[in-house]
Amino acid sequence: MSDFYRSILRPVLFSGLNADPEWLHVQTLRSLSWINSSDWLRSRLNHLYGFDSPRLSQSLWGLTFANPIGLAAGFDKDGVAANVWSSFGFGFAELGTVTFHAQPGNPQPRLFRLVEDLAALNRMGFNNQGAASLQSRLEQRSKGIPIGINLGKSKITPLEAAAEDYLGSFRLLKPLGDYFVVNVSSPNTPGLRSLQATDQLEPILSALQTENQSEKPLLVKIAPDLEFEDIAAIVDLAQRFQLSGIIATNTTIRRDGLKTQMIPATRKPITEEAGGISGAPVRERSTEVIRAIWKQTRGSLPIVGVGGVFSAEDAWEKITAGASLVQVYTGWIYEGPTMVKRILQGLEERLEQSGFESLQAAIGSSHNLAIKE
Repeated sequence: MSDFYRSILRPVLFSGLNADPEWLHVQTLRSLSWINSSDWLRSRLNHLYGFDSPRLSQSLWGLTFANPIGLAAGFDKDGVAANVWSSFGFGFAELGTVTFHAQPGNPQPRLFRLVEDLAALNRMGFNNQGAASLQSRLEQRSKGIPIGINLGKSKITPLEAAAEDYLGSFRLLKPLGDYFVVNVSSPNTPGLRSLQATDQLEPILSALQTENQSEKPLLVKIAPDLEFEDIAAIVDLAQRFQLSGIIATNTTIRRDGLKTQMIPATRKPITEEAGGISGAPVRERSTEVIRAIWKQTRGSLPIVGVGGVFSAEDAWEKITAGASLVQVYTGWIYEGPTMVKRILQGLEERLEQSGFESLQAAIGSSHNLAIKE
């Protein structure tokens, strides 16, 4: 099935009349929305793509994660397939990014595949139906795997009013999400990344934690392009506000080292195209950031690793660097629906080879090995 997707189906989907990535994404979500309401179809998918392993299970933030592989934010912005993701083998899924106000996002075209680089370029701009719409949809959701909700700032909201905007979404969705993420690192909303500065981030975290009263795990998602001293400052702030973790990392605005030089859909050089790049080009940097956060906190602050995960080896590298959980998005598009199962099988094998009794024992283990050496 995996070879069929990569050798036959993917080339058809990635070329010709069906080459527009956003059109394909919309059609995929429509299909998943239909599956979302069918217990029988979800059961059939789980039979094909599920993989159970007690050794990969862990408890984090009072939640049970059957396995560490999750769907990253951005794929299911409006939660139309919230019930489906466990059937593809995911241990958790993150919905959004959702904003308080519904918004159409940036002008099209705004999503491009960089096939030579196993990457994607997007400048979607937080297109979503708004927090109230997601609230209504999630009220109909059946309980299953942990569901995270990624919160962003509405484009129409001034930067100085960002805290109230995030707070509005959080108030609506607080009873419905298992954990929440403050997204201040997307490059596709004007000025948003400036909110990563600690003096800008502090009032947002203060407002949310005052409302939260320690009821729900609250994390912050950071960009891979920050300097290590800025990452360290955010980590200090996260610890001061007793955040539950950090997601490392979002997409990158760097363009160096890419094989893709021109975007056929726009006929512009890649260096002139705005947006964030995900996939393989982010892999190494995101792992470096994970390693730095784990080292700074001595493993006391849980990390969700995301960026360039295509295989069990990629996931294992992030876990041993310090990630408790790992998210995928671009890799899933390139590798197909069997990807999660293959990664989980590979992680089980690596636990066996390394002599670890459980996944938790492997988290951050490369640091310990480095110390011993």
